[in-house]
Amino acid sequence: MFIRYFTEIPRPMADVEAELLQSPGLWSSESAREAEARGQRLLAEVGFGPPGARIDKRIELRFGEPIRFPSRTILPMSWKPAGLDSLLPRLEADIEVGEMGPDRTQLSISARYTPPLGSLGRVLDRALLHRVAESTVKDFLDQIGGRLRSGASAAAGFGSITS
Repeated sequence: MFIRYFTEIPRPMADVEAELLQSPGLWSSESAREAEARGQRLLAEVGFGPPGARIDKRIELRFGEPIRFPSRTILPMSWKPAGLDSLLPRLEADIEVGEMGPDRTQLSISARYTPPLGSLGRVLDRALLHRVAESTVKDFLDQIGGRLRSGASAAAGFGSITS
């Protein structure tokens, strides 16, 4: 399955790119956990899992080497829930920053995943779980975008996050 989402940052691409690539583990781990929590709430709201029960899980994030082009930079990423490998999908994604003008940058994500559980997983994904995946990816990028909109001084606000 494929998911694409984007947001705009009112800052020069060079600034956004530098902050994004400086230390991906700092800004991404908290964003991923928050997005996953939102996904769990959505599952509970639509009837999966016990109402009001929070299912905590750790997420393993890995980043590849950035790929730079004249007008954009791509940061490859994989997102895998630690444990429960057979129940939750692994996500492969590219986070991209692209120049839209001297003071505007597009931040986007192109993500791919295969639903777990074979044909049953594909049916569940078409019926409902793809919307949860879309929402989780959107929340993840919105969290990153919010941090990057604040500027380089916001890096201290990322805290010392471990993944």
